[in-house]
Amino acid sequence: MRIAQVAPFYESVPPVLYGGTERVVSWLTEELVRLVDDHAAVRGAVSRLIQDAPGFEVCGEEENGRIGIEKAKQLKPDAIVLDLSMPVMNGLEAARILRTLMPAIPILMHTAFTNPALASEALAAGVSKVASKTSPPEALIGDLQALIKDAA
Repeated sequence: MRIAQVAPFYESVPPVLYGGTERVVSWLTEELVRLVDDHAAVRGAVSRLIQDAPGFEVCGEEENGRIGIEKAKQLKPDAIVLDLSMPVMNGLEAARILRTLMPAIPILMHTAFTNPALASEALAAGVSKVASKTSPPEALIGDLQALIKDAA
């Protein structure tokens, strides 16, 4: 199934833009994660964290929920990491739509705003887990591993 997801993308984009064959091979063997956060510095740090973790590949980064949904529909990732507070479309709205379009894909809400009411609202919107941005970095990787394993 992964080959069917990647093949159209591979054929439509020149290899130089995404690292060539090695990058495509990694997409066939690693879990693809889509990252949606409006802060470029946070996106960059979380992307590096995920890229450095064995078995993961970031297959795209977006700055708001609307773009995140469109890109996730194009290349169905194995998991999506969403921020809560973003312009254009926030994480809760995006989660509701993503859950309808891609019910099997786990959604991790990575946010600075954590409280029981938010967690309940996020879970009702289709988020699989809420993770605090103040947690240790390895906690995010552990959460992703658990969500993907549970979804398999």
